[in-house]
Amino acid sequence: MRFVVEIRGPGVPRRYRGLALLCGLAGASSVAAHDFWVQPNSYWLMPGAAIPITLQVGHGPFRQRSPIPLGRITRFIAIRPGAAAIDLRAGLHPGQADADASVRLRAPGTYVLVLETDAAAQSHLPAIRYNDYLKVEGLTPALDLRARTGRTDADGSENYSRKAKALVQVGPWGGSQAAVTTPVGLSLEIVPEASPYAIPRPGSLPVRVIFAGRPLAGALVKLTNLDHDEAPLETHRTDATGRARFMMPRAGTWLMNVIWTRKLPASRETEFETTFSSLSFGVPAVPR
Repeated sequence: MRFVVEIRGPGVPRRYRGLALLCGLAGASSVAAHDFWVQPNSYWLMPGAAIPITLQVGHGPFRQRSPIPLGRITRFIAIRPGAAAIDLRAGLHPGQADADASVRLRAPGTYVLVLETDAAAQSHLPAIRYNDYLKVEGLTPALDLRARTGRTDADGSENYSRKAKALVQVGPWGGSQAAVTTPVGLSLEIVPEASPYAIPRPGSLPVRVIFAGRPLAGALVKLTNLDHDEAPLETHRTDATGRARFMMPRAGTWLMNVIWTRKLPASRETEFETTFSSLSFGVPAVPR
């Protein structure tokens, strides 16, 4: 089975052709590559060490380096408590053989790396694929709206942007975790209410999802083990206050992600504007 996903945007080929996953795979799997995150080669490192970083997209056999062009990345910074944000854009070089970025963080502490793109890219999918994608990602308001307006059988289209955070520990663990538990101002973001680098194990990891500056209810948040990433390990919908709670992950590298969308005016070329947001972190083998 073959399908065509049309993607438009600066620096993006007009048409991206892919193979649907082999016979019997769920239709929505064809859009799994929407998941996007920032992945340092290590989340725990010594002060001043070079950090190769890749921009990752997809899961399981469809995981790959993201082909996003540099021109779409609008912000790449590092935040730590009590200091000004560090602009990391000079270290970006998407598509190079070794990595997509390289940065050095010299002062000890817990940092949040923040990467943000514009919403210039578009995705166009046949109706059955688009509806499956909305179901899998928990975007029930969009499904309900398409049903109410008689567009369930219409092809789906969206502009989309990426918002990604990664938690990096420089030097020995300790000190303030305020950068981790404070929103950084993304239009959609996952904010831990306790730092995963400070939670005893076993324990629980509470998070809050913020959309357009307000807590977001009803969003589907996924937790994925990046060492075995074919499917999420745990999923929860946010409650009325935008909160969800996960079991504190064991040692390894981990990804949380959430997606939300809003209807665009009829005058726009696409139906929705969708934001993909992620939070990646690494849990050391020895609890801190």
